[in-house]
Amino acid sequence: MEQAQECLRHALSPGQQPLAELDSDEVWPRFVRFGSQRFATAGTADADGLLFQYGTDSFEGPPVFTLDLARQFEVNDASGEHDHYIQLHVELRYEPVFQLRALGHFESWFFHDTDDELDRWANGLGHQEIWTIIRNFPPTEIRVYQEQV
Repeated sequence: MEQAQECLRHALSPGQQPLAELDSDEVWPRFVRFGSQRFATAGTADADGLLFQYGTDSFEGPPVFTLDLARQFEVNDASGEHDHYIQLHVELRYEPVFQLRALGHFESWFFHDTDDELDRWANGLGHQEIWTIIRNFPPTEIRVYQEQV
């Protein structure tokens, strides 16, 4: 898991293309491809998950529409008990124009080692209305970061 953030950055920009030049049509399939790579994680069903979420929020100042793609890893302590989660995020931020705000808030999780299939989950999300709308607006910022939750 220590290499996951580096793997994510490489998956997003394999040819050294700056993150700022990417759009949602490029980021989503690259994130899914990164999500298919397996890492050494705990043996629980929710130890390795992907999160697709969007909405308009003002957590850090003025309102912004954010498409947040995250990968979450469970970290256990020395006795094998849950300690915390590590989340790797790719956030595409947009001006909160009416068309994006009208999408509301949405989230969907996928977890490896369950009965769900990554391709089925990703293909289902690929048919969401957001893709038709968001393509009309360039992201104002793309952030890649890691946090402990």
